[in-house]
Amino acid sequence: MKILLFLLLVITSLAICEQYEFNIDKSRIAQEFLGKHSKHNNNWAVLVCTSRFWFNYRHIANTLSFYHIVKKLGIPDSNIILMLADDVACNARNSYPAQIFNNQNKMTNLYGDNVEVDYRGYEVTVENFMRMMTDRHEHEVPRNKRLMTDEHSNIMIYMTGHGGNEFLKFQDQEEINSMDIADLIEQMFEKRRYNEILLMVDTCQAGSLFKQIYSPNVIAAGSSMIGENSYSHHSDYDVGVAVIDRFTYFTLEFFETYVVGDFKKAEQRTLSELFNSYNPNTLHSTPFFKTELSPKPLESIPISDFFGSDIKINFLSGKYGIRGNASAAVNSEPVSFKRVGKPHERSKPEKTLEYTWDFYATFSVLFIIVFAASFASK
Repeated sequence: MKILLFLLLVITSLAICEQYEFNIDKSRIAQEFLGKHSKHNNNWAVLVCTSRFWFNYRHIANTLSFYHIVKKLGIPDSNIILMLADDVACNARNSYPAQIFNNQNKMTNLYGDNVEVDYRGYEVTVENFMRMMTDRHEHEVPRNKRLMTDEHSNIMIYMTGHGGNEFLKFQDQEEINSMDIADLIEQMFEKRRYNEILLMVDTCQAGSLFKQIYSPNVIAAGSSMIGENSYSHHSDYDVGVAVIDRFTYFTLEFFETYVVGDFKKAEQRTLSELFNSYNPNTLHSTPFFKTELSPKPLESIPISDFFGSDIKINFLSGKYGIRGNASAAVNSEPVSFKRVGKPHERSKPEKTLEYTWDFYATFSVLFIIVFAASFASK
């Protein structure tokens, strides 16, 4: 009878330890993985040039300028949809074959070896754009032409071309209007295809394209108000045409001045700073911003939420945790990571708590075993 009681006490103590391991350690880990930081965990960029023909060279350069911005800040080609309506790099009029520049100093070839164009030429249509955004593809459409977002995705959409009051032309053949854009975004919202959207448009009367948008968590920025034109910045006499528009030029200038391809600096700059950097006197037009659909103030939104690679890492301690120099892995290149809390701030108190509970659990088990053994020997 005494031996049976001894075995019963030992089994009970082991069960208590197993229950502690499940309830304390595993549940804590699950909470950290599924906690408040899981809402937004990936970024995408959709970059669209809707113009063709040589004299629209600047629209191609505009789009490729944004392409280089997001790539420098860590968004991979797998998360970028690039639509170019014309291949001016191979145009017979191009004095620099297979090259495109956005500045007369020609320091950066925008059309280098690492540019991946997903839709080109006559593939750039209103139908293909709307199918891509709403994920209404035919079965044979390849992976690189699909926007594979979900409710945790932030999407930066950039569009440039010729437009007017509530419309944007595609290749001088068709138009997408403000209602089309509003319905498209609403479909994406209903299908849970985004967390937040930043829509930037560089065209004449760009602000009119946002007039009908009503879906939540959408921020829009346009190069001009209703009734205003948007203008090119400068021409290159060797190329013979304008090489970039003003709105895109000053956006690029902001990133080269304050961010310089550094993700940490992008985390420190906000959308408010970017929008305030646009000067109507230098743009020759009045920039238009639609912000009332976003619940967050622009001052609290870092530009890295849309222009950088946003990969959340939860630092855990204990049996299932990460040991060693975790910060070194976070700072590895070329992908930049956004840390959720500092490693030393998160791990130290958790380890102290864990070791304290481990000590008490071990002490309790030993006490029960010794007590049971002494009781059995009597």
